[in-house]
Amino acid sequence: MCFKDYDFLDKLKEECGVFGIYSKDNHDVARLTYYALYALQHRGQESAGIAVNNNGTINYYKDMGLVHDVFSKKEINKLSGKAAIGHVRYSTTGESKRENSQPMVIQYKKGQMALAHNGNLVNAAEIRRQMEEDGVLFQSTIDSEVIANLIARYRKSNENIEDCIAKIMDVIKGSYTLVILTPKKLVGVRDKNGIRPLCIGKLGNSYVLSSESCGLDAAGAQFIRDVEPGEIVVLSEYGIKSIKTTTPKKASVCLFEYIYFARPDSIIDGASVHQSRIEAGKILAKEQPIDADLVIGVPDSGLTAAIGYSMESGIQYGQGLIKNRYVGRTFIQPEQDQREMFVRIKLNAMRNVISGKRVIMIDDSIVRGTTSKWIVKLLKDAGAKEVHMKISSPPVKYPCFFGMDFPSRDQLVAACNTIDKICEIVNADSLGYISLEGIKKTPVGSKCEFCSACFDGEYPMEVPNKGDKFSCG
Repeated sequence: MCFKDYDFLDKLKEECGVFGIYSKDNHDVARLTYYALYALQHRGQESAGIAVNNNGTINYYKDMGLVHDVFSKKEINKLSGKAAIGHVRYSTTGESKRENSQPMVIQYKKGQMALAHNGNLVNAAEIRRQMEEDGVLFQSTIDSEVIANLIARYRKSNENIEDCIAKIMDVIKGSYTLVILTPKKLVGVRDKNGIRPLCIGKLGNSYVLSSESCGLDAAGAQFIRDVEPGEIVVLSEYGIKSIKTTTPKKASVCLFEYIYFARPDSIIDGASVHQSRIEAGKILAKEQPIDADLVIGVPDSGLTAAIGYSMESGIQYGQGLIKNRYVGRTFIQPEQDQREMFVRIKLNAMRNVISGKRVIMIDDSIVRGTTSKWIVKLLKDAGAKEVHMKISSPPVKYPCFFGMDFPSRDQLVAACNTIDKICEIVNADSLGYISLEGIKKTPVGSKCEFCSACFDGEYPMEVPNKGDKFSCG
């Protein structure tokens, strides 16, 4: 498992990014999808893929690696057509291997279909087991193939795909945004709780779907609106059509989209990610004041909150930590006794900035605590007189079933320890978290309620095993 403390470059992240375009303007859809996936690269670094509808035939290319490693100019030029979907993956369900990369392309009774999925189903194992007992063969270990098989099974010969998807949305449970390519349509879907984001853009007379608005920007599309929770959006030669399904009373977008997942320049459900992190820093400064000389952030997602903390507290902001941007997830994972060196390779302290200073270090979260301990040591070794750690999210106490890879409470340092004890574990001079009430105020202008289950254990739906029987003893 890839927890934050093993690789803080991708801390907490178990996300994917999806993109789709249906062109009525002779756009180079594969190239635009390639640019958009570049912008969405932060949502997944294990694999990338693009599928294109070329006169009713779906061609695709996908492989392991970053977008620029997977696609050469030659491969992009092969993918011509009027509609395309793309995917970048960081595994939630299923191993990191090529057969689990997306888009998933299948042949079934209605012809070809390509599907790309962001999210995590909580009942995928149960559905898969039932289908295997009925003789269904699976080629991958991802829950996205469960969705594809359900479409193949449920779709009647005289039924359009959007009506079939509406039925399936009553069967699958969990978080998902989907982009689905058929020989005639491109369909976007957002789960009924709205846990994962999806938005709509327009490029000339063409329509675009993206996990985040930054993907629209990269493709040159104008943001129109977010896909609503439980909404099915159909793009075709006839334009755009919306289908609304029944939804819970409260939509519950994941708070970590604002805290960490999303790119700062994105707008999700009406709220600026950048401004949300600024607000988190300001509220954190009000709730957790400390007398110090310098405020710094842990790159990258801690930086904006650190600016907000500095603005509110009046304490000088500085760049105290430098991240090595050329050490990716393919860097060899070190043994336990080598992990401190691993952190030093990824981060380095600005000695001339922090030496002799009382430093407030802002980070977005603490999961297990070991990386935090190493970063505190890094700062103190560089001459920091004091290191006060302030966290722009509440303590993570409960497992997430919707996209973050901490599935059991025994992996979470806050599940069994007081804040004072965690402070002792990470060897900081003080430790403070933003309150749950405070973090919920940060996505200013958001149209949705929030999923905060990893903080308070209040899940927006029934989950298989939320750790109620877990004992700290």
